[in-house]
Amino acid sequence: MATNLSLDDRLLQRALRIGGHRTKKATVTEALEEYIARRRRAKIVELFGTLDIDTPSEAKAQRRR
Repeated sequence: MATNLSLDDRLLQRALRIGGHRTKKATVTEALEEYIARRRRAKIVELFGTLDIDTPSEAKAQRRR
């Protein structure tokens, strides 16, 4: 999909150097993939402590009942 974006040139040049990519497209693509992955991880972290998980011994005891 062709998209025109107005990006900060200095920021993009820094990302090109740090990422080691040869093209702006590759740099932006990786940045978007990392952004998505980071947001997904943050949502998973929010779930910690909210799920009730039975330990193996608890599950075994419940089967006996």
